[in-house]
Amino acid sequence: MTTTLAGGRAARRQTMRRIRPKRSPAVPLLIALWAGAAGVLWLWWQNTTSIADTTGRIVNAGRITGLLAGYLMALVVLQMARVPALERRVGSDRVARWHAMTGRYTLCLVVAHVFLTMWGYALQGGRTLGDIVAQTVDSVQQLPDMGKAAIGTGLLVVIGLISVGPVRRRLPYDLWYHVHLLTYAAVFLTFWHQISTGNDFAVEPAAKTFWYGLYGAVTALLLWYRVLTPVRLNLRHRMRVEAVVEEAPGVVSVLIGGRRLHRIGAEAGQFFRWRFLAPGMRFSSHPYSLSAPPRPDLLRITVKAIGDHSARLRELTPGTRVWAEGPYGALTAHRRSRGKVLLVAGGVGITPMRALFETLPGAPGDITLLYRANTTQDLALWDELAQIAEERGARLMYAVNSPDGARPDISAERLREKVPDIESHDVFMCGPPGFAQSVYEALRGAGVPARRIHHESFEM
Repeated sequence: MTTTLAGGRAARRQTMRRIRPKRSPAVPLLIALWAGAAGVLWLWWQNTTSIADTTGRIVNAGRITGLLAGYLMALVVLQMARVPALERRVGSDRVARWHAMTGRYTLCLVVAHVFLTMWGYALQGGRTLGDIVAQTVDSVQQLPDMGKAAIGTGLLVVIGLISVGPVRRRLPYDLWYHVHLLTYAAVFLTFWHQISTGNDFAVEPAAKTFWYGLYGAVTALLLWYRVLTPVRLNLRHRMRVEAVVEEAPGVVSVLIGGRRLHRIGAEAGQFFRWRFLAPGMRFSSHPYSLSAPPRPDLLRITVKAIGDHSARLRELTPGTRVWAEGPYGALTAHRRSRGKVLLVAGGVGITPMRALFETLPGAPGDITLLYRANTTQDLALWDELAQIAEERGARLMYAVNSPDGARPDISAERLREKVPDIESHDVFMCGPPGFAQSVYEALRGAGVPARRIHHESFEM
């Protein structure tokens, strides 16, 4: 059984939208971030009158690594705040990669700061390198706010260790996610010693004011977009499960009803973080893309059972309360820059592609969808894809394994054969990382510029 949601006034309005690609604000944002780092270096330089000996060099190296670590901590939290300007225009995947990279740099700077500072203090007190542990214990006991900083630093190390690729892949997603939220506590605990023990803030009141302003602004954004905005959204729209429908083996659609859902502002290609208030699922929040354009009274997600949370979705009953955060993501019509579009979906990656297939503006023949699956039985939502293709005059193709299990040929040559003018297309794609990488390479070989290949990936 399929849940056909094609059509509707909201979908038709989306289909008639003009192509208005938005410029990514990534470059000006990066300039602003680097300007902030330059300001931190200038502050350190202004307050460093001279470095006379080895001990001075070590202490001042500890100072600058600490200042930079403090600055990057604010950025780490900002990148977790789900600010729409970042999520929708830069892209959730890019922000996630920024967050991971910034977190790694922050942890390295924190470790260097602790080591260099304690080493320098030990040398100033007539101790040796081997006395760093004793010096650290003395500093934690004697200096203001250092106890909190020590706890925060320990949390950062734990978070960093569980975020290492091999470790993270072995942990249940919910465990990793909830431990990762301790980043907020770690940043809070380490903030206060920056103000109370940092010489740069003691001699430069303007620097202290800026530091308070930086952390205050980031905290305000975090509270607004991670707490208040979701509360307002869910109180206003009051979402509940309407039905759960099996679409293909191991794939279900969850239909979610509510009030004035089309006013949430979601677009085809975006996703929400969903929390279903059912026994055993209340404390799990997972990202799933919309598999159909929003309607005034209905949203839909289509999910493949690949983990505990996704497998339990088929057990949801009508009336189950739903808590959602979003919409997030930049895999939308705003990225489009050409009249013709090729959509490429692998497996359950069909969900955002199906929504875009219905809503992307285009004349007959402008929109093409290529759907990769293991077997024809795995082609979820195929009936409604065929209906949309017929109504819009769009092209619909699938690529499945042969009866003997051989994979279909999705090479540059094959793509050019099926889509002769592929180099003049925008390409949107969604699927498993290995599939996405192979398709990307084939598209580049077929002459599609990298700037016109649009894909969001959360592998870090």
